Parts: sequence; structure tokens; C-alpha cells
Amino acid sequence: MATAMLRRATPTISRLVATGAGPCSPAVRLMLSRLHASEAETKQVEPKANAAPSMKTFSIYRWSPDNPGKPELQEFQIDLKDCGPMVLDALIKIKNEMDPSLTFRRSCREGICGSCAMNIDGCNGLACLTKIPSGPSSTITPLPHMFVIKDLVVDMTNFYNQYKSIEPWLKRKNPPQVPGKEILQSKKDRAKLDGMYECILCACCSTSCPSYWWNPESYLGPAALLHANRWISDSRDEFTNERLEAINDEFKLYRCHTILNCARACPKGLNPGKQITNIKQLQRIK
Repeated sequence: MATAMLRRATPTISRLVATGAGPCSPAVRLMLSRLHASEAETKQVEPKANAAPSMKTFSIYRWSPDNPGKPELQEFQIDLKDCGPMVLDALIKIKNEMDPSLTFRRSCREGICGSCAMNIDGCNGLACLTKIPSGPSSTITPLPHMFVIKDLVVDMTNFYNQYKSIEPWLKRKNPPQVPGKEILQSKKDRAKLDGMYECILCACCSTSCPSYWWNPESYLGPAALLHANRWISDSRDEFTNERLEAINDEFKLYRCHTILNCARACPKGLNPGKQITNIKQLQRIK
């Protein structure tokens, strides 16, 4: 654009220089010489950073109930210079430009909804928050030890039922002190909920836990127990003892062996293992 504007100004500059009406500084002479350069010479001045593509192979888990054969890994090659930096960008590019049948969940693209949880190169994470790994290839599979609905989409029914079982809502025995008003909480009591309320229920922690792999229907798992402790720790809730009693079970709670895969897998930086330990301590002193 700038070059075109200068080309349009060339006759005026040349006329001023020829008649002596304008300054003939070295800068003006350089400008005129650049304007008279050929188009090819002008292009040679610009760096050719995008000349060589940067190809990467993505091996993606594929299975469809419409073709109920064995699942397989399908390879797609992408030029990273023509793609966004995150794994979700690569998946969207593949779906839009290569294979529209590729199926995965996504929504917010900002690590808030938890929809795009999957296993990327052996580690659970959110595709929208995970940068495309370095190296020539990457493998993307569904969350481990979950029933697959299609491709990268897993059945979350059991996971959500376990979350529902801990009754994740405020339970009161007495009405608020001021009818129709909110139940107040001190800043100190509110701070006790930090590290728990941020959970987005993506299931990265639960599906990285060996105890959850072995007992998925009886062990509540890191995510549900983290939320259980969130309500147990809430100063406004009046069912603390009942909540503790409801999960005081050798499978629901005590299948946790503090392996802490959950803490390593959490994309929000939470530590479910720490919250489960707190529940166990409360069980001993209640």
C-alpha cells in the first residue's frame, strides 16, 4: 500500500527535483531509485519467512457407531504456519478442511466450559489450552477408560451422576437471619473455597486416576470428591455431618490412594488429592 502511494507521487517528486523547486536530498534520491526498481526486485527485499511449510502429523483416534469395527488412528498432516497455536485449532482445521466427519466437543475455547477434554500425547488436558506439542507428530485420543460415543467424544453419564450424588448445592436447616436476603459469609470463610470452586468438571482428573479406572462405578473419583469437600467446607451449609456420612465408604472415598495423577492432570491447577485428604481427616475427628 505504501509503495503504491509513493508510485503515485513519483511524477510530482521528479518534477520538483528537475526544476530545482524542491530539495534534492540523498533520501529523496534513494526514494526515487526504489520507486523505479522492478516489482521482482522489490519482492526480493522482503524476507521469505513463509516459503517453507512446517508440517506436523496428527494421529487421531477414530471410531464411529455407524461402522462398529475396531478403532484406529487416522493421520492428518497440517502446516503449522497456516494454523493456530492450540491443539483445538488443529482439530478445527482438520474438521473444516480435511474431514468433516471428525467428531469432538468444544464450546468456549477459553478453558471455562471443559468440553474439549481429551488425551494429548498421553496426558489429559483441554485442547483449547494445550499448545501444539513440538515434534513431528502427536497422538490425540479420547479421555482414557471412558465409553466412546464417537471419535473423541466420551459418555459422561456416570461422571455426572457421581457429581449429582454428592448434592452439589447449598443445604440449610434454618432460614436466613434476614428473610429474603442472602446468607452472609466472611472473607476468611470465603477463602476456604479457593482451589475448589474453580473446577469446571472436565473429567481430566478422574480419568487420569488408576483407582477410578478400576472402580469407575463405586469410587466417586477426584472431581466429585473435590466438590464434596467444597460444600463440606462452606460455612453457609448446615449439612456438614450428613455430607461426611454419605461418602464415608470404603469405595466412595477410600479408594483414593493419593497417587496424585489428578493434580498433575488438572488444567486449572487444582489439587483434588489435597481436598480428599481433608475429607479423610474430617472423618477421623467428627
